[in-house]
Amino acid sequence: MSRREAPGWQQIREELLRRIRDREWRPGTIIPTEVELAKEFGVARATMHRALRELADAGTLERRRRLGTRVTMHPVRQARFGIPLLRREIEETGAVYGYRLLSRAVKVAPTAVSEALGIPYRAILTQVRAVHSADGRPYVLEERWVHARRVPGFAAADLSVVSANEWLLANIPVSTGEMTLTAERARADVARLLDCQAGDPVMTVRRVTWRDGVGITQVRLVYAPGHAIVSAIGVDP
Repeated sequence: MSRREAPGWQQIREELLRRIRDREWRPGTIIPTEVELAKEFGVARATMHRALRELADAGTLERRRRLGTRVTMHPVRQARFGIPLLRREIEETGAVYGYRLLSRAVKVAPTAVSEALGIPYRAILTQVRAVHSADGRPYVLEERWVHARRVPGFAAADLSVVSANEWLLANIPVSTGEMTLTAERARADVARLLDCQAGDPVMTVRRVTWRDGVGITQVRLVYAPGHAIVSAIGVDP
């Protein structure tokens, strides 16, 4: 990889995962040191540390002080969640799906979004806000940032007809992602859109997705009060 286009930690993580999956690094193998890998990829040691830490947190690598980093012999199996199509999620409850685009704007991404996507600060992204409804009642507020330059066709997509959630799932396959679930109090502006009271408890899902180690989109989904997420649990054979 060129030093002029140093990879982000997400891209490094994907390459290290490839080496593990392709058995270039077999279970139990001690891998090169953080310093050696940083030199190989042409990145700062802090960037390499982040990539290795993510793999260690996922149970793929085992890091021990003075003993080095090795590929885990028996990786911890973790729960995996698919990216839901909100239209289908609502229709499967028996409700009639509705959708309303609130805004779409091209602007400078906040620092937190840039960091989450692994892109340069002050990058220009597309911000989309929309409300999905069930039987005419607000179901979830979608607040999304999209790196349109990395998503062919998105700039021309008519999001007044098809939601960003639906368009991206239909057109852009993703390889990895991170999801965070939190309980929050509805802000006044969010409460108006979800037809609830300011301060009411709401479930919030924050998700970042990548394609081949490249950040594509970050979305914040704020569900109306009373929402519950139910997921099946399974393990790989």
